[in-house]
Amino acid sequence: MRSIRLSALALLLVLAGCGIVGYALAGRGNAVSAEPAAATPTTAPAAPTTRPAAKPPAAERITYPATGSRKFAIAPAETAAPAGRKGTLLRYQVAVEKDIRGITADQFAAVVTSTLRDPRSWTAGGEWRLKRVGPDDKTDFRVRLVTPKTRDALCAGAADGYTSCRTHDEVVVNVARWAKGVPKYGATLDVYREYVVNHEVGHRLHQAHELCTGPGDLAPVMQQQTLGLHSCVANAWPFLNGQRHRGTIGAYDDPVPPRDQGRS
Repeated sequence: MRSIRLSALALLLVLAGCGIVGYALAGRGNAVSAEPAAATPTTAPAAPTTRPAAKPPAAERITYPATGSRKFAIAPAETAAPAGRKGTLLRYQVAVEKDIRGITADQFAAVVTSTLRDPRSWTAGGEWRLKRVGPDDKTDFRVRLVTPKTRDALCAGAADGYTSCRTHDEVVVNVARWAKGVPKYGATLDVYREYVVNHEVGHRLHQAHELCTGPGDLAPVMQQQTLGLHSCVANAWPFLNGQRHRGTIGAYDDPVPPRDQGRS
């Protein structure tokens, strides 16, 4: 009986030893499996290359001789319907004297046409519709960008070489004013250009000169703003808020500034 007990005890000790060893092995296995797998090295994505934004090309400087050839490049017709919903249809050409550099007939026509198509321009009153036509089309008037001497040849009256004018069916824009504007105008050159177009085309539409109505008022577009604002504020448009903006009828007797010399 004693031998049986001893055998049983020995068996228990063996079994216990196996359990301890198995527990230890299991613990090692769990310890190994608990460790995170080694990260696979990866190559970081290259930082995106950024290029500075391209600068828009600078506008070409307008240059011209004092005396031009009186030969003209004529812009093509616009494809849009006439500006204005009702009124008399007037067709106009746009041309640039070929001696002028830095502005093409197409570029000049784009400014003229966008000005005359603006809802503040002459078609707003319902008296006229305006459409730009091409070189071979019938015209009611022409808008020309010219050198100072050609201005004097086309404009009736004083040969000042400085101002722009309208005579008969010719709307004559002096390139010297288009390129440089006028001193102390109080607005941008773009605004002055819109004023010149509307003022001289206004004469073709039988509009007379008008005077400033009072200090701080917006100048009437038919005021001779090239010769001074006379306490008014620069304004390029004949219609404001759908209403014709007028001054009192009259013209200024201011002396014309000295004519520009040479190239601008």
